Parts: sequence; structure tokens; C-alpha cells
Amino acid sequence: MPSHLTHQVITARVVAPSPYRAFAVRSDEPHHAFDARAPYCQVHLVRGGVLHARSLVSLAANGYPRVTIEAFSDIDYATTTLAELAAAAPHESDLVGHIAAALHLTGVLGNDLADYHHSVETRIDYLASCGAGFHNDVSRHWSRCLFWLLALDLADVEFVMPHAGLRLALAPGDLLVFDQTLAHGLCRTTDQGRALATSFDAGEHRRQIFLTGELPLSDAQWAALGSPWLPVEVHDSLGALDLMVAEFDDRSGAVKRLRALQGSMKRSTCHVDDMPGCPD
Repeated sequence: MPSHLTHQVITARVVAPSPYRAFAVRSDEPHHAFDARAPYCQVHLVRGGVLHARSLVSLAANGYPRVTIEAFSDIDYATTTLAELAAAAPHESDLVGHIAAALHLTGVLGNDLADYHHSVETRIDYLASCGAGFHNDVSRHWSRCLFWLLALDLADVEFVMPHAGLRLALAPGDLLVFDQTLAHGLCRTTDQGRALATSFDAGEHRRQIFLTGELPLSDAQWAALGSPWLPVEVHDSLGALDLMVAEFDDRSGAVKRLRALQGSMKRSTCHVDDMPGCPD
């Protein structure tokens, strides 16, 4: 791995829309049926060449034929294997190790490099898009994960989190770690943080492709990041809006139907159907 990597940490003050005073995310897994956590409000950006430039090009060429991206905000995943990635990036002596070492700079899983290596080795996907309207990812086990993205091919694109006031211009080779329970999208750098279909309807740079993976965190790791899982009553007392049920305007990221979401932080509105105390 190149020795000149830089690690930038962006700490954002996440602002929830009135009448709510905070965000939190609940779970649809039994372990956290009556708990929630605040979103992790730091975004990590690693730059400087996690992988060789030639590898980015060859990986992108390998990934594009596996996905179907036709219109604005289309997002498609394609599974792959470590052997396929190694064959597509012959210039890398240790692709998994290089990505794991870059992730290790973020410290989100603690200090043990083996934890990052295991996470990367467990799953890497291709993710392709044609821009991305604002959305979040909270289903299944994702509420207890962070996501990472390694940009392979893109141009004139910003990663935007509207409720965090965050706009980051991305370049091939950038690696991003973030809490995907917050609304996020991919916008053109000239569109002032708006996701506009007309900005992605033509041209050779309509599409973007990444390598991506999940970083599952234990309860102790979430607590160490300052986002512990706590009883929903704690978040209800803070006036939190449940990110599990929030819907976002895909152009601006604004939360839709705010009044209809009141009461989302109640024990009676858990997302696990077979838990005692949840509505039938």
C-alpha cells in the first residue's frame, strides 16, 4: 500500500427537521428490537492511492458489464470473489490487505488490523450508479453496520449528506466510510447539493462504479464511537425521529410526511413482528 495515504475525518453536526430534535435508528433484528442508536456523525475519507491507478481502471472495466445502470438514480450491486478481483487487478500484490490497511486508518473497528482484514475478506461487492437520489440504508442488519466505498470510476461527483451539511467531491481511488442510516446521495459538483436527473442524462461520465463492503460493529464498538444502543425511551425523550421509517425527497433529501412519523420511538412500534409487546 502506498505510504502517502491521507486520512481526513469530517465531523458533522446532524440537524433533524422540526418538530424533531435528533435522529436515531431502530433495528428490525430481535437483539435490538427495543433499542436505538444515534447516527455516527463522522465521515472518513482516505486519499492518496489505496490501489494503483491501473487497478482502478481494470476493476472498473471488470465491474461495469456485471451491472445494469440505465437511468438517473439506478443503483445496482454485483457480487464478486477475491479470486476474480485479484485476476482483474494483477498490479496489486494484496488487494484485500491494502483496503484493510486503509480502513484501519479510520479506527472505526478499533486498533486490531485483523478485524478490518476479516471484514473486507468476508464481502466485497461492485456497486454502480448513475448519480443517486437521496436515500438511506437501514434494512436487515445494516443498522449495526457502517459502509465503505472505494471509488473506481467517476468524474464531477459529490457525496452529499444533506442533514449533516456535508458535500465531498470524490475522485477515483478515494475510500469513504460513513453511516448509511443518514440520507446520502451522489450529485454533480455544480448542483449545490441537489440530486438532479438532468445532470446525469448524457455524457461519458453518466455512470459511477465502486467497490463496497460492510463494517459490522459490536455494541461495544458502537459505544466507543459515541453511538451506543440505548432503550428507545431514551431517544424518545430526546425528540428523536426514527431513521428506519423516514422517507426522503430524492432531490433535496428533505424528510417527507413529518407529522405522520410522530410516535416512531415507542416500544409499541418496534420493527420486529414476533417480539412480545409489539403490535400484531
